Amino acid sequence: MFARIARRYDLMNRLMTAGQDRRWRREVIRRAALTAGCRLLDIGAGTGDLAREALHQSPDCHPVAADFTLEMMRVGKNRVTLPRLGWSAADALCLPFISGVFDAVVSGFLLRNVSDIQRALHEQHRVLVPGGRIVVLDTTRPSPNLLSPLINFHLYTVIPILGQVVTGSREAYTYLPETTDSFLEAERLASLMIQVGFREVGFRRMMFGTIAIHWGQK
Repeated sequence: MFARIARRYDLMNRLMTAGQDRRWRREVIRRAALTAGCRLLDIGAGTGDLAREALHQSPDCHPVAADFTLEMMRVGKNRVTLPRLGWSAADALCLPFISGVFDAVVSGFLLRNVSDIQRALHEQHRVLVPGGRIVVLDTTRPSPNLLSPLINFHLYTVIPILGQVVTGSREAYTYLPETTDSFLEAERLASLMIQVGFREVGFRRMMFGTIAIHWGQK
């Protein structure tokens, strides 16, 4: 599914978030607290937006963009050549990296797509150095409020139609609201991160409660 929409994936992100996803990604990298020479893993990287933002904010870092969908990475690699940016095929549930090798692990809209969230978090914890930071950007189930009808209209009607027009795949953007609705609430994800072993865990909701950034430290 992601291979079919790879070429228009970033454009759809801009359109359906009114450009806010760029601001969210900048915050993810700021919260990763990168230092000169540090190693960062962008897991579920897609076309590598977070990894490129890492180089923008910290030009001396060493980011690795890793994803299960090869076509997404091909699109990202062809977009711009950055010598310091590495690419790797990777399964989020069984990362092909030795333990304790990254100073930070970030992800954007990954966890709602994995079959075992706890295992994915365990893997991210494993590859971090002691004191390393995790930052997670993903959808979250919003609490019912006065804006719920408008939020649901945007998720279940506007986004699938926009997806059909822009990418030719309504299915991929019907999948998005379905996974958003079934994904963990922000509080539950924070609790799971603590269970895995992360400390100083926190989160911030955005976009009328439909998006959250979580962070923590090994």
